[in-house]
Amino acid sequence: MENPDAGRRRTLQGLAALGATPWISRLDAAGTQPMNASLILHNARITTLDRQAPQATAVAIENGRFVAVGSDADILPMATAKTRVVDLKQRRVIPGLIDSHIHVIRGGLNYNLELRWDGVPSLADGMRMLKAQVDRTPAPQWVRVVGGFSESQFAEKRLPTLDELNAVAPDTPVFILHLYDRALLNRAALRAAGYTRDTPNPPGGLIARDSSGEPTGLLLAEPNALLLYTALSKGPKLPIEYQANSTRHFMRELNRLGVTSVVDAGGGFQNYPDDYQVIEKLHAAGQLTLRIAYNLFTQKPKEEVADFTRWAGIVKPGQGDPMYRHNGAGEMLVFSAADFEDFRMPRPEMPPNMESELEAVTRVLSQNRWPWRLHATYDETITRALDVFEKVNRDVPFKDLHWFFDHAETVSDRNLERIAKLGGGVAIQHRMSYQGEFFVQRYGKKAVERTPPYKRMLKMGVNVGCGTDATRVASYDPWNALYWLSTGKTLGGMAMYPSANLVDRQTALAMYTQHNAWFSNEEGLKGQIRTGQYADLAVLSEDYFSVPEDRIRQLRSVMTVVDGRIVYADEDYRDLDPAIPPAMPDWSPVNHGSRYWKAERNQAAMHALAASACGCATACGVHGHAHGRAQSGAVADESQSMFWGAFGCSCWAA
Repeated sequence: MENPDAGRRRTLQGLAALGATPWISRLDAAGTQPMNASLILHNARITTLDRQAPQATAVAIENGRFVAVGSDADILPMATAKTRVVDLKQRRVIPGLIDSHIHVIRGGLNYNLELRWDGVPSLADGMRMLKAQVDRTPAPQWVRVVGGFSESQFAEKRLPTLDELNAVAPDTPVFILHLYDRALLNRAALRAAGYTRDTPNPPGGLIARDSSGEPTGLLLAEPNALLLYTALSKGPKLPIEYQANSTRHFMRELNRLGVTSVVDAGGGFQNYPDDYQVIEKLHAAGQLTLRIAYNLFTQKPKEEVADFTRWAGIVKPGQGDPMYRHNGAGEMLVFSAADFEDFRMPRPEMPPNMESELEAVTRVLSQNRWPWRLHATYDETITRALDVFEKVNRDVPFKDLHWFFDHAETVSDRNLERIAKLGGGVAIQHRMSYQGEFFVQRYGKKAVERTPPYKRMLKMGVNVGCGTDATRVASYDPWNALYWLSTGKTLGGMAMYPSANLVDRQTALAMYTQHNAWFSNEEGLKGQIRTGQYADLAVLSEDYFSVPEDRIRQLRSVMTVVDGRIVYADEDYRDLDPAIPPAMPDWSPVNHGSRYWKAERNQAAMHALAASACGCATACGVHGHAHGRAQSGAVADESQSMFWGAFGCSCWAA
């Protein structure tokens, strides 16, 4: 006769594989004792993304895992004197959001230096923020707005002029990066960066000049963005202890938005292992509040094979732990295959040596069983890359390697078939919501309808997930991406896609959670609220499934849990928030309200940003005497709102 305990264990294992019922999942392996729970969240509306149990009202967490998911009646009896029990008051709970393409390690090193225009509704608001930051920034520091926004998001539908920048900052260097397209430098920044009439244009870049040959401050990618990033690199850097503080604040900002896990895509000027010491020290100190799987990005043309060969002897894919682990190669594999998108410019043609260089690197990676990702915007580049991948696969099969393209805005059905056949994937991002208008100007309204065709990818069986490509070309806010997936609209409100290319909100959420686990080889470990998975979740400010579509972009988290720990809490749960030290240095924009703009939440923050310029003291007919509204861009009546919503006001320049 079978041992009863052995039979019970086998039954429990089978039920767990199917999504065990809560009363089963809270028993130990012998089936006799209730499991411990350090944290119980209840009275919630939980979307689990588990097909066997799609809804729940409570979860129990212990040792960084969900140990029970079910009803309040199932879960609350698990509480002991040591259990923290939190009533979520019927708020919507979702699995922690996963960004499958973000530059979080590089972005964290500089986050405290950057003034964020992400989500700011008008140029007038942005310029008021800029002026206030100029006033508090000491020499020789710069004021930097480094991407994450588009001119189309502004009511004025334009960028600031160089004259406007010079007026608000005659002496303080100001650098503004707009997409992969251009950078604006005031005269002080030109001097600090050393640009003169004798500075030559680099390959693929243009330094705009006036009639006398002097640089104006406008730098253009044509289409290579290296000129823009080289200019940015000339600014002062934070000391290493400040970089650690900066990284913590960037992670906290992502936690505020419900992000619990990322796949880091490396980046230019980010060498391994030198530029990873900050994130590794934070990890060693137990101060990571995001799960980070990192890819290694080659840094020098013609040295790509040497880079990956050397790194293959230092680190292996999967090396690390659930909070910080190596993930493979890319997004830059070889410089000859980098088709950086700038839809104001013609599509770049990759050089004839692309195939031979990409093949050499792909062979090194496949032989060492390294997963990889490859930046590829255009179908033409993807076609040539797939020719290489199919050739290498015949000699060194890719079986079980998680390789994928990043971006793929213009990928064809034929190439999607080839990707699926090779077991690959596509990591998409909401870059078109920032550049859709420019794409339409160049290629037309019909061409924009499948940029990228993400619903088609799902139907064709391609592994597909979503991210942001933050912090430069787009914002790190995941709710912008979820809004884009379900509405197909740009930040400027232009509808790009027919309904055939849109997905419903639940599918969009799955693409930002469960699907993204594939891109870090963590399927079944995260992306759902399910017994045994990592205890990562977000409690939302409003119900994602019922708010009007325009409110999706205003969502945030009021409580974020990573690895079973509350890493961020606000509003009713503020007492549970684990505070971190203020941003360093003390003049950092982060200490003065700079973060992703969420409409109502920024009213008070904007008032504090420029309290000395209260509307009562201005002659502006819009903001004058509006007091608190003076700093938010709000106006006193609807007729004024309609007028200034179109043209903005200039009281920031006073």
